[in-house]
Amino acid sequence: MTHPPADPGALSPAEARALFRGGLVRPTSGFSRGFAQANLLAVPEDCAFDFLLFAQRNPKSCPVLGVLESGQLESELLAGGDIRTDVPLYRVYRDGALTEETPDVRPHWREDLVAFLIGCSFTFESALVDNGIAVAHIEQGVNVPMYRTALPAERAGRFSGPLVVSMRPIAADRVADAVRITSRYPAVHGAPVHIGDPAALGIADLMTPDFGTPVDVAPGTIPVFWACGVTPQAAVMESKPPLAIAHAPGHMLVTDARDLEYQVP
Repeated sequence: MTHPPADPGALSPAEARALFRGGLVRPTSGFSRGFAQANLLAVPEDCAFDFLLFAQRNPKSCPVLGVLESGQLESELLAGGDIRTDVPLYRVYRDGALTEETPDVRPHWREDLVAFLIGCSFTFESALVDNGIAVAHIEQGVNVPMYRTALPAERAGRFSGPLVVSMRPIAADRVADAVRITSRYPAVHGAPVHIGDPAALGIADLMTPDFGTPVDVAPGTIPVFWACGVTPQAAVMESKPPLAIAHAPGHMLVTDARDLEYQVP
């Protein structure tokens, strides 16, 4: 049995991936401080162009950091790794239906799968914490809450679906700082898409997220919403490709790229 590390932030990306390959299953927020994390979506080669176009048309929710071509299992983002085992928990979709969650997708992997690595907002959380902005799901030891919205993503080919957002309650006097800090990371969702009233996004209840875990929203904080890399999974559910493999929400690929590589002045 693989045991959780005492300080996951001190692990190198390779060490974190080795733990996940060895069987550790837990959300990756707070792992490998200073290194970027990525969402995963792998689809058959004959769907890959449509998804690439979907990502290009929806850059806030689907910022592509890298692509592993069919037959490719590692890249400079996970040197010496294996995209089939190095995420702590995967989801397998068949014809749009979630059929399995598993820490190892080798039995389901096909040679024709193209894997897209998509920017994740966990990447900018270190910058928020370093600037004294509390991140509720880290402090509460849970997965980040994520919600389907009533806002449609822009359709591309066979892919369509709703925008998914992640939410972090931010102290009212630090919201402007959170916007400023995260806007410097456009490759990992960048600035928030909405601040305040969740009903404006079609979210009925913050305590019932569609993905992840609810967090306590402390008095004096305001819910702040960022575009989320689970948007591709919502598109898979609606568009129903024959096979898609993704990360379980909140269980990301810890990459070898440094956060600073995605920061702009």
